[in-house]
This record gives sequence, C-alpha cells and structure tokens, in this order.
Amino acid sequence: MAHKIFGIDPGSRTTGYALLIEENGSYRAEVCDVIRMDKMDDHNERLQFIFDEISKLVKEHKPDQCAVETPVYGVDPLAMLKLGRAQAAAILAITNLGVPVSEYYPKAVKKAITGNGNASKKQVAFMLDRMMKLPDHKLSDDATDALAVAWCHHTKTGKIAGASSPQKMHQNNSKSGWASFVANNPDRVKKH
Repeated sequence: MAHKIFGIDPGSRTTGYALLIEENGSYRAEVCDVIRMDKMDDHNERLQFIFDEISKLVKEHKPDQCAVETPVYGVDPLAMLKLGRAQAAAILAITNLGVPVSEYYPKAVKKAITGNGNASKKQVAFMLDRMMKLPDHKLSDDATDALAVAWCHHTKTGKIAGASSPQKMHQNNSKSGWASFVANNPDRVKKH
C-alpha cells in the first residue's frame, strides 16, 4: 500500500507543494508545483487563496500526512510576519480536513536530505534527484523545497523502507561530507 506525504513550502507570493509517494520501498514525487499569488495585491486575499488551494489539493490527493516548512529568519520583520501568516493558512487548511501536519525548520530539512544543515538548494535538488523518481518537468525552487520537506518528514517518522525507528542524522558540515554521506547511506541513493 502506498504511503503519501504532502509537503508545503509556504510563501506569501508563491507557495510550493509536492506529493511524495512511497510504495514497496521505492519513492516518487508527484504534483510538484507552486501556487502563484504574485498578481494579487491584497495580502488577505492571498491568504484566503492559499487556504482554498491547499484545501483542494489535500482533498484531491488524500495524503496520509502533511509537512510544512517553518520560516525562521529574515531581514524584514513585515516579510517574516507575512510568511508566518502564509504558513498558518496552509496549516489551517490541512488541520480542517483532519490530516496530521508537522513543521520542520529549513536546516533540519537540508540535513535530512544531504546530511548537512547548511547545504545549498542545488545540493538538495541533486540528492532528491538521486533518491527518487521526479516529474519530467523542471521543478521550481519552491516545489523542490516542498518535496524536501516531505522527504524530511518521511525520514523523521521512520517510514524509510527497512527502518524500524526514525534515523538519526549526524552533523557533517565538512567538504568531504557528500562522499561520506553517500557511502553511509546507500539506501538513499537512486540507482539508474
């Protein structure tokens, strides 16, 4: 039976979303895209749109669980407030439908994918491509981030094939970390 995790990278102008599916030990990403609100001027209108669109997506894809990235830093306090509101709109849409939701900090997401909490977006995208079947179209940064959040939740809940409990990720910020991470995690690298 397939296990579905819906990941969300909330934003007040674009919100990324992705559906991670695990079935018989293999992983694939589906419906990786963004909700665009860049042409909407009213912030309240954008929040309602996020709520409505996430509600539709969760009803349509029926995930077992959802995961949302938590915004943690920013130069502009008003921008951070807007990000927090976007996150709240997404979480409310999910909880209103009775689906469990978890939150993850960006460093935890990067560490779950690469073994390095300071990895670049390019490194995260590279590892996701190695670990699962991705859609044929190029993913936007926001959709990639949403997929990464879903994978992070997958690792934290111990749902990886063959794992009986959540895996501990070691801190590794050295430049040799990639080779070490891949060598220590052969089950997380997609074979071509």
